[in-house]
Amino acid sequence: MMKNRMNNFRVTILGSGTCVPLLSRSSCSVLLETGESRVVFDCGAGTMRRLLEAGVTVFDVTHLFFSHFHPDHTGEMASFLFANKYASAPQRTTPLLLAGGRGFYKFFENYKTVYGHWLELPDRLLQFGEFDVSQADRADFADFSVTTRPVCHQPESIAFRVEKGGRSMVYSGDTDVADNLVTLAEGADLLICESALPDHLKTEGHLTPSLAGRVARKAGVKKLVLTHLYPECDEVDIKAQCARIYNGEIVVAEDLMQFGL
Repeated sequence: MMKNRMNNFRVTILGSGTCVPLLSRSSCSVLLETGESRVVFDCGAGTMRRLLEAGVTVFDVTHLFFSHFHPDHTGEMASFLFANKYASAPQRTTPLLLAGGRGFYKFFENYKTVYGHWLELPDRLLQFGEFDVSQADRADFADFSVTTRPVCHQPESIAFRVEKGGRSMVYSGDTDVADNLVTLAEGADLLICESALPDHLKTEGHLTPSLAGRVARKAGVKKLVLTHLYPECDEVDIKAQCARIYNGEIVVAEDLMQFGL
């Protein structure tokens, strides 16, 4: 595990994997800590366990943002909310904001047709938001600001840029080649970018190490973290594939890696 001193942000890779069950990699998820905020991007299988391993409980999380609605990015949302209804201490005392691309509220309402009141929290403790999927969008919070842009995966897919005090982190979510991601990542201190499969196994809707490197090079990011890795990525040197295109710092993500910004 990498541990750096937190300044404006502390970023933890909660999951570096995909829908494929692996002991070493949970589904793709990222935790960002800044001030009083604990922000989780995507919540697939294994997220809550990795949160605990990172020293954070579900009650500590203040924002839960979704890049898109595929099960490996949303599947543990029901368990996450159900855990917040646990009757014994500690209990949630601060509001939780759930947000995703346009259509998220309908997606959540459909979720409730299965689980009903087990997903409900008091109105003051559960809030909702949606980001535009046709153009850039922005929201400002007490501890940070977030900008989103649509990317190429699903109709609701968005990537996130979080900023505070001159520092910035970008999380791509799942995407194919997208100019919007380059624009969003321009000059970022940290780009956490999907690199689902090695170059020779490129598949529609996803990037490869070389393509992720191209995004990082065009955007001029300071550090690139390759994540959302299928098992095939562990069979080749994806860092070397990326380094042929991008000459900045490259990290192959592992669960519970930490970065300070």
